[in-house]
Amino acid sequence: MKTEFKILLVEDDDALRFIVKDNLEQHHYQVETAEDGEKAIELFRQIEFDLIILDVMLPKVDGFQVAKTIRAKNEQVPIIFLTARSMTEDKITGLTLGGDDYIPKPFSMEELLLKIRIFLKRSQSAAVSASLSKSINIGKFQFYADELILKSENGSRNLTLKESELIRLFATNQNKVLSRNEILEKIWGNDDYFLGRSLDVFISRLRKYFEADPNIKITNLHGIGFRFSVNHEN
Repeated sequence: MKTEFKILLVEDDDALRFIVKDNLEQHHYQVETAEDGEKAIELFRQIEFDLIILDVMLPKVDGFQVAKTIRAKNEQVPIIFLTARSMTEDKITGLTLGGDDYIPKPFSMEELLLKIRIFLKRSQSAAVSASLSKSINIGKFQFYADELILKSENGSRNLTLKESELIRLFATNQNKVLSRNEILEKIWGNDDYFLGRSLDVFISRLRKYFEADPNIKITNLHGIGFRFSVNHEN
């Protein structure tokens, strides 16, 4: 397991960037900073980071475009968005673009540090167990949870960490009804309203991923939750 982690902090507010960087370094993280989206992308291409802290409102290139660029090259690195408290659509957009979580401003360093520890632990656990990964058969698909890969006879698809965790939850609870709150608590750690709206986007995405096999269904039980079912052919 790694003992030192590299974090990319992207924030255009000079004072906040300094404070966050200082606190992270006091907790023994290596921190590179960027004050705009262009520099963030440049640093990402030069350095392998373990986690990204990304403000949404940035000069030159906004945080959403930075996230798209990162996800096009790396599906696994955790991304924590920083959002203005009133910008609810930012939260939903950020999560659907592949962000792992968001923190509304103003925020406490304790909250940020806690989320950093959670995501670094998850990503490191996945890395350690990847070499031992076994596939889970889901209809016509083979799902490699720790490698974040969904395979079929038509090829393979790289998954984000959240997509993989959601598929794993469904696959291990086939034909069971999972409440929305239960899914949100297990995957995101809370049942925030805006995460709930984002969950619907993730569900739609998984339906597209599995559409090649009509025996796989994700049923929305209104007001209750979802049922993931696989009709095994004889």
